[in-house]
Amino acid sequence: MKLHKIADLTVDMGYKYGIMKKQADAYRIESDKKPNMTIYLSDAFLEKKCEENPELTPETCEYVYTGSIFYTGLIHFNGFMLHSSAVLMDGKAYLFSAFSGVGKSTHTSLWQQVFGKDRAKILNDDKPAIRIEKDGIYAFGTPWSGKTDLNINVKAEIAGICFLERGEKNKIRRENGGAVISKLLAQTVRPYNEKDMDLLLASVDTVLRNVPVYTMSCTISEEAAVMAYNEMSKGYKK
Repeated sequence: MKLHKIADLTVDMGYKYGIMKKQADAYRIESDKKPNMTIYLSDAFLEKKCEENPELTPETCEYVYTGSIFYTGLIHFNGFMLHSSAVLMDGKAYLFSAFSGVGKSTHTSLWQQVFGKDRAKILNDDKPAIRIEKDGIYAFGTPWSGKTDLNINVKAEIAGICFLERGEKNKIRRENGGAVISKLLAQTVRPYNEKDMDLLLASVDTVLRNVPVYTMSCTISEEAAVMAYNEMSKGYKK
């Protein structure tokens, strides 16, 4: 077995290509615990997926589909993936979600420019895991971080979730959770069967009722990063 601790879950996961080996190394553990999840992709599976997706190599296919299986399984552990860039600041996680090309990674990189990389760290640049635990709602770094290797094996309570929009002026507003549920569902893995969809919706509902949620229209500027931090840190109460 190759055991890993990912999002507080013990995952037995096999891989043979360089991308996944590099990404998973920081999550490896030695343990006698029974795995919560097992992920092994056969050569036949990878070959089939590469045929279906000719833009993928076997190496990138392994990376993509181990992540897909993990995030699908996460639904059974009071959690889900949010397509977002998560920045860790003063021990709290701030998640910025948007459709590809809007600039979520650019925005969190601005936090590092403003506040410094020692204070503002990228928890996961594309697919952080969210889990509901007894003492709070947490974001986790995972080995799957999109086109970058920006992730750290850290867990942090979520201070806020923000949906980004491009704009000519910097504006941020607090949302009622119900107003953004469609935005959130558009940025996660949605299962095909009804039972798993019910589990996902229950977790999403809990998160949106307990975590401050925002919509921000912004420019690509350090001022946008400062505004986001000031408003979101003020909105977080423990």
